[in-house]
Amino acid sequence: MLLISSGISVVGAILAILLSKTEMTSKVVGCIFGIAAAGFAIAAGFAGIFGKATLVSYVTPFAFANFSILLNPLSGLLLVVINLLALLAWLYGLSYFDEYKGHGIGSLGFFMNFFVVSMNMVLTVDNAFWFLVFFELMSLSSYFLVIVEQNKQSIRGGFLYLIMAHIGFLMIMISFLIMGAMTSSLDFAAFRQASFEPGIASLIFMLAFLGFGCKAGMFPFHSWLPQAHPAAPSNVSALMSGGMIKIGIFGIIKVGLDLLQACEVQLWWGIVILIIGAFSSVLGVAYALAEHDIKKLLAYHSVENIGIILLGVGIGFMGVAMDLPVIAAIGLLAGLYHLLNHAMFKGLLFLGAGSVLYSTGTRNMQILGGLGKAMPITGLCFLLGSLAISAIPPLNGFVSEWFTYQSLITTAMAGDAVIKIVAAFGAVALAITGALAVTCFVKCYGVTFLGRPRSETAANAKEVPAPMTIAMVVLAVICVCLGIGAPWVAPVMEGIASAVLNQFSFGVAFGTSVANPIIGTLVSPPLLAILLIAFVLLVVAFKMAFSQSKVSTDREPWSCGYNTEKDMAITAATVGSEVQMFLKPIYSARTAIASTSTSFTNFFNATVHGAQKAEGVGDKYIVDAVAAFVSWVGRQAQKIEHGNFRVYVVYIVVALVFFLALAVGLK
Repeated sequence: MLLISSGISVVGAILAILLSKTEMTSKVVGCIFGIAAAGFAIAAGFAGIFGKATLVSYVTPFAFANFSILLNPLSGLLLVVINLLALLAWLYGLSYFDEYKGHGIGSLGFFMNFFVVSMNMVLTVDNAFWFLVFFELMSLSSYFLVIVEQNKQSIRGGFLYLIMAHIGFLMIMISFLIMGAMTSSLDFAAFRQASFEPGIASLIFMLAFLGFGCKAGMFPFHSWLPQAHPAAPSNVSALMSGGMIKIGIFGIIKVGLDLLQACEVQLWWGIVILIIGAFSSVLGVAYALAEHDIKKLLAYHSVENIGIILLGVGIGFMGVAMDLPVIAAIGLLAGLYHLLNHAMFKGLLFLGAGSVLYSTGTRNMQILGGLGKAMPITGLCFLLGSLAISAIPPLNGFVSEWFTYQSLITTAMAGDAVIKIVAAFGAVALAITGALAVTCFVKCYGVTFLGRPRSETAANAKEVPAPMTIAMVVLAVICVCLGIGAPWVAPVMEGIASAVLNQFSFGVAFGTSVANPIIGTLVSPPLLAILLIAFVLLVVAFKMAFSQSKVSTDREPWSCGYNTEKDMAITAATVGSEVQMFLKPIYSARTAIASTSTSFTNFFNATVHGAQKAEGVGDKYIVDAVAAFVSWVGRQAQKIEHGNFRVYVVYIVVALVFFLALAVGLK
């Protein structure tokens, strides 16, 4: 099924580019083939999750690079996540790609199909050479999707993304080459059997961690993310933020817990992962709070949620190092569950932002407002996504963050003083992140969808076409199901975590509750859902009971019933302004980092300019000099060519006399 999916994607890409002169036909063909390919890949992913690990090898002309495909629970989970997003992104694109007429819709179909198939191959190939080939194809195809609009913002974002992607690629390649040199093979199977010295294993892991961290967008390698994701088409942004950056998490887990499984996991690996995750989560949401561009705000939240995922993954590594398998499994369960949840609600939010852009032509929250009435389906879906990313129960974000808290608390109770401090640091960071996330999405949703329209653009907004709304509704339903259905989803995620750790599964669900089996804490998402629905019904009943009140409901949502004037409207600049003042030092640090990034870009441009001049030096003093000498010799030779037959006879006679004299002299 995976190979069939890959074949369909390749055919769809080729047809999309061949039909590019008829853009609408190219769009439909590219999207239909993409949907079909995603369907087969999802089926393959579920087979990997619920079936036995399967390894298939194919002989290639390269003796060092057998083409091997490994499908196991971890790769199966990522296949389902990425291709579910891809399917809905293609469906969304049936209408949304109309916005790109004249910008090469055929190229969108071409590169997006190759983008998806390259991600699928990265997740499943079991050889370092092919992994790097498809990893590079993934980076290049996504780069061309980022710069599709060919404006200043997209080109700058694409350039920064390409630089960071190749810095990460270089570190990953070095880590693989070290393992390859020491095992005399590029097959991952050989890496798994090799027992490297602790120092070598740590070097390999840190290179891979930093390299995959660049792809994941973790702090401090996150600067490309808020530049590249907003520049891409919104459904591509959903696929990049919800899917592609998770390959960075996949790579960290794969190298640390799979390829180095014969080596001893070092405790400090997990501590480093957790600390970077804590910084990523807090700084990501803090930077998001200051943004007025919806897509840029969502991009910073990807940094935040990658940080939350790393908190769980870090606990997983620490549990393995401390020989506490249950803690390791709970931590990895939390990380993988949040990986799944983030893909769903972030995909939903990016599609919602794309719908706002499609309907209004702007991503600036300052000039929006009142879209909830004009775009009710988009507004409701965006509200559910906002609640999910803010970890409001009983939606999916709440459940995975609950497991993350449980893993941190349990680790603190089981460890020494250093472990307690590190785990407490992670828990505090997660608490701060949660509070700021709620503040940020009160701003994002409230300013964009509630109140009165603050511009003619917002006043004239209309709901988007059916393919776009269907894609959003499906993701919204999934967010609800992954939350309320946690007692049935969590055991599956725990099974995947246990498979990665090569240990037996244990119970994390009892009846309609999810549980921490070590300290016995329980929470029931279905019961929370019932209580919250009952509360809402109570509020509605209370409102109906007092419906005779003459108090106007045409108010700003936060005006407490008072009449407000247009100049008094709550805007993106005012919501959370006090929090932004408190976080001013963090924004100053971002400015310093941005200036460093600009300096790096200027240095890179200066290097390119210098290289161009250096290239000319070689031409001028070597190539041009040799060419000038040859030309001079040619001109001198032309002087003896008179075109006179008699002169040529004289030349022949002179030559014969010379060679005869030479022959006599030699005797």
